[in-house]
Amino acid sequence: MRQLALILMAAIAAALLAIASPQPGQLAPDFTAIDSNGHAQKLSDYRGKFVVLEWTNSGCPFTKKHYDSGNMQKLQKEWTSKGVVWLTVLSSAPGKQGYKTAAEENAYVKQVDASPTAVLMDPNGQLGHLYGAKTTPHIFVIDPTGKLIYDGAIDNKPTTDQEDIASADNYVNDALNAAVSGQTVAKASTQPYGCSVKYQ
Repeated sequence: MRQLALILMAAIAAALLAIASPQPGQLAPDFTAIDSNGHAQKLSDYRGKFVVLEWTNSGCPFTKKHYDSGNMQKLQKEWTSKGVVWLTVLSSAPGKQGYKTAAEENAYVKQVDASPTAVLMDPNGQLGHLYGAKTTPHIFVIDPTGKLIYDGAIDNKPTTDQEDIASADNYVNDALNAAVSGQTVAKASTQPYGCSVKYQ
């Protein structure tokens, strides 16, 4: 009986999370998070700029696909050079796959030559739950007015094979290219793929 009650509570919590998660077209929830250098990063401080939120887990084969190939770093460099704010988010809980201390994460970023604007440390999963982040990677794009304009996968090739990247339709590029040009994002929501976010 107790096990059934726990299952029901978990199902209700998941349903509430799904309802509460922001949808494309809505204002993105504001937040303040501490980055890997100990600085507070507040979303509203970036009003007037495009912002990318990228959930990561260096132990996940799907994340490895995009970092080992250099694909994620290429996206980060391309868009930050155009003034986009790129915030990588690490929501793996202590003891779970992908968890890193701030120092370990900084060493990893340097090792793989990544160049996000900042890495947000979210070991309690508060930011991940606020956005309903499901997988690594899971990417959100926010426009200069603070509105969520994209939520979903990095591309349309849900595999761990690096060779698939060249022929993939990169949804993040598509969303940013359209939005920067003043056009409507054709696919504002897609099914994210990857490892589940390793929450507490």
